[in-house]
Amino acid sequence: MAQGARRTYGQVAGVVVLAVVVAAFLSVAAVRHGFFDLKVYYGALTFWVHDGGEIYDFLKAGTQYGFTYPPFAALVMLPMAYLPWPAAITVSVAASVLTSAVLIRWLVDPIARRVGWTRWFALAVALCLAAAFEPMRETVNFGQVNTLLLFLVAVDLLRLLPAGNRWAGVGIGLATAIKLTPGVFIVYLLVTRRWRAAFTAMAAAAGATLLAAALFPDASREFWTEALWNTGRVGELAFVSNQSLRGVVARLDPEHPSTVAWLALVLATLAVWAWRSRSAVAAGDEATGLALTGVMMCLVSPVTWVHHLVWLIPGLILLVDNAMAAPARGRRRRVLLAAAIIGYGFLISRIVWAWEKDFTGVDGFLGSNTYVWISLALLLGLPIRRWAVPADGGPGRAPGPVGSAGEPGPAGSVGEPGGVPQLDQREGVASAGERHRVDGLRPVG
Repeated sequence: MAQGARRTYGQVAGVVVLAVVVAAFLSVAAVRHGFFDLKVYYGALTFWVHDGGEIYDFLKAGTQYGFTYPPFAALVMLPMAYLPWPAAITVSVAASVLTSAVLIRWLVDPIARRVGWTRWFALAVALCLAAAFEPMRETVNFGQVNTLLLFLVAVDLLRLLPAGNRWAGVGIGLATAIKLTPGVFIVYLLVTRRWRAAFTAMAAAAGATLLAAALFPDASREFWTEALWNTGRVGELAFVSNQSLRGVVARLDPEHPSTVAWLALVLATLAVWAWRSRSAVAAGDEATGLALTGVMMCLVSPVTWVHHLVWLIPGLILLVDNAMAAPARGRRRRVLLAAAIIGYGFLISRIVWAWEKDFTGVDGFLGSNTYVWISLALLLGLPIRRWAVPADGGPGRAPGPVGSAGEPGPAGSVGEPGGVPQLDQREGVASAGERHRVDGLRPVG
């Protein structure tokens, strides 16, 4: 048997074994939510379209939950009202899987090239691991829209913006019109001085919102004047699923959570994020900019349910990417791989739910906020890649990618996330606190 064939059979066998292990894990660990959120969307749209009610007046029977997204989201979901329930489930699951697969492929391809794996094998392994990831399985089981929003943002930041495409920003604008929280990526574009993309995003968000207002004036009026401000429809801030800084503060004193303490934490987080994001963009590392902003969004949002933490996926994959770019037997590789494995391990474990009923005491403070600590670690420690200096040091040449030992990287490196050559050498990554000047290029830090 040829060596190539043996390798293929081995990879197929490895993927099958991993898939079986993940399926067994999910049969024990995964919680079945019965597409609860999708039922809310479906019920609200049916009530609106077929029963003549107002979409924001709908509450799922026996609950306080109703449709909380802007009217443009209702427009996007409107076809659901004309589908039977099983078809709505099928569309929701298929959309989550497809958008996740494309995004993960973009992020995993550089790792596959670097370690010599075939692309299908790297993607298959990554998708199996993603299926076990608690935020991902919660997104699918609830019927949430998180992966669609992440995909829209990633199209802009990983594909259109690095290529100088004039449509860069449209995806972020549409994501913001569907759900307001991705609007932080407009702030990201402003902070990093990509003015054209920022204004394109704002125009897209405004255009989509105005379109919805023209089509559904009553629903738009109710959302922007009443439903948006009705925080009781969202849920309890101290609930252990709220893995944001607001949730941390609320669990310290559920009856009287300190707004001042929360705002102080938010300001500190924003300061660190702005500094690190500007450093990433100065280095041409758009993928890390995406990851840092997704992490920041989860931290500063008043409510970040566990399923919202799909925004941590880019950061975890980039930890692995940076690890594999480091010297094979070096300390950096060991540390980054350990960080990725530990973070992923906690994020498939449902560990925070051990404190669902009682999050008092030191153990409650540490354990019930585990996912927040992981988010903070990513914000502070996710490496930033740097541009390499041209071999001849001459002016006028764009810097090229550098391999793990300092030699020129593979030609395909230009296609890495962010769409620009990125430095993959021993001193080519920097965590928070490191400042280092590359000759002829802007400093990062």
